[in-house]
Amino acid sequence: MQEGSIPLSERSRQALLGAARVAALHLVRRRRELSDDVTLTRTLLAGLLDGSTGPQPLATHLGFDATRPAAVLGFSYGATEAYGTPEGVAAPELTHAEVTNLVSVHIAARHRSALVTQVDSRIYVLLPQLPRGIDTDTLRGWTQEITDAARRHLGLPLRGSVGCLVPGLGDVPESRREADRILDAMVSAGVTVAVAALPDIQAEVLVSEMLTLLSAHPEIRDPRLTALVSHDSRHQGRLAETLLTYLNSLGDIRAAAAQLHVHPNTLRYRLRRTEELTGLDLSRPDQRLLAMLQLRLPPTS
Repeated sequence: MQEGSIPLSERSRQALLGAARVAALHLVRRRRELSDDVTLTRTLLAGLLDGSTGPQPLATHLGFDATRPAAVLGFSYGATEAYGTPEGVAAPELTHAEVTNLVSVHIAARHRSALVTQVDSRIYVLLPQLPRGIDTDTLRGWTQEITDAARRHLGLPLRGSVGCLVPGLGDVPESRREADRILDAMVSAGVTVAVAALPDIQAEVLVSEMLTLLSAHPEIRDPRLTALVSHDSRHQGRLAETLLTYLNSLGDIRAAAAQLHVHPNTLRYRLRRTEELTGLDLSRPDQRLLAMLQLRLPPTS
């Protein structure tokens, strides 16, 4: 250690330069080691989430007990979400980093072993080694805390899903799939809640998946309903909209007319016109059920 006001000798300067170079090498090596460790963890986590890698590599790498309960939380936001992209949000890359950091900080306060990663536009939290008595309500509460914090601190309408609790790391892909099913339905069905587990929106999830099936397979659609939508498109009509509103109102003419801001007689006329154009028989439950599903497809499908 150099003390006093005596200038450093040339030899001292060389020693300090050498020490600085050695310290720099140690810092670079340490940073590379940390980077390699983080990269390996992310790779193993991504493989576990999509099912391409078994649980043991990640469990061995991080010292996890693969036989304890686990679950996956999913988060999404952005221009494709029903909430839209709020004004003033930063560039996507920066926003992703901010959200990931926020999720990491808040979930670490609840579960020290939690791992956070981003896959495409979604952020996932793996919760390994959960207490055996933990329940979905607790996980829903943790997820709600995160979405509340995102809205409060980042101004983002983050949506969160709670995947099913699974008995061990080997079943994590099942929990991730459920988290994705929930997020998909929250977007396509316009679910207004910010956080959900499957029991909360079971019907919306199943209807969303039925619509996906109909969208992917035009051959299982009713051509009469397809023709009705096309007729509206050509003539700027509202017959399909009227029919769906009527069916969603359980056949209540007055309620449906009020939603459409038309007279009940106008609604009755449109329903008769729909049956005349298509040959549909709205007194038949099966035809009403199919119409309720198919008319929910996007107009371009």
